[in-house]
Amino acid sequence: MVVFIIISCGKTESGPTSVDPPIVPILDSLFFGTDSTFEIVTWNIEHFAKQNQVTVNYVVQIILAIDADVFALQEIESSGYFDYVVDELNEIDSLYNWDRYKANSTYIDLAYIYKSNSSIDIFEIYNSDDYSREFPRSPLVMQISHNGNEIHVINNHLKAMGDGTMNLNDPWDEETRRFDACNLLDEYIAVNLTQSNVIVLGDLNDILTDEQINNVFWTFISQPDNYIFADMDIAEGSSSNWSWQGWNSSYPPSHLDHILITNELFDEFEDTLSTVKTIKIDEYLDVGWNEYDTNVSDHRPVGLKLKFE
Repeated sequence: MVVFIIISCGKTESGPTSVDPPIVPILDSLFFGTDSTFEIVTWNIEHFAKQNQVTVNYVVQIILAIDADVFALQEIESSGYFDYVVDELNEIDSLYNWDRYKANSTYIDLAYIYKSNSSIDIFEIYNSDDYSREFPRSPLVMQISHNGNEIHVINNHLKAMGDGTMNLNDPWDEETRRFDACNLLDEYIAVNLTQSNVIVLGDLNDILTDEQINNVFWTFISQPDNYIFADMDIAEGSSSNWSWQGWNSSYPPSHLDHILITNELFDEFEDTLSTVKTIKIDEYLDVGWNEYDTNVSDHRPVGLKLKFE
């Protein structure tokens, strides 16, 4: 049984009005990160912080329990609450120093929270108005050196919605916008990150299993020697493991949050200690999905664990 200690406080537009006591991490049975692997998690924390300080308390406990090296986040609305999460992490966690970076391009921004014991460089790409059709949120790149291994992470939140049919004759068709965004990401990697360890992830807002004619990710899927979606088995498997559990019968569950790796990481991904999984936080809560959806997000986090030699 999991019991959350919820501490409420007042709210201003920028975040909490007072500093609360440290939150004790209590998701004791949830494990993901290890000392011998590199872990990265993509997580859309819907309209963060959707329940203000209550959401902050949940997110702090979840991050500490997952214990990944990097959290690539989407839909961060409040800078104040976002900063407060990292302050609380550093208040509670005596083993690591935590840091953050949030873009300031839209009202639901891309961001990172990460253990700051590594060399970090973070910047946006395709961030001019010329690319706003393909990228309503500019991709956020993190260059990280982790235990001597240089890794490039590209965090994305692609255009949402659509009818499942790609109309390449309509540049404003939602599927077409996602398709064109993927082509630009492929181009960026080919030009700038050849022979680099690259991870492309985020709320990519489409499924991996469409037929070619409607598959927005085809530029990656059609190059199996260069790319693989680490979470393809999740996408092809049971809906109970998908990252988005749906709203109603008109919007049923889908697997929308993905992690793509380049061939420089294929060997690491094949190691027996490497894995990818949807981290089903809701299964650790007393009230399950309703509790998680109400207080945290309508997306589950998806994590990748890599073992480097």
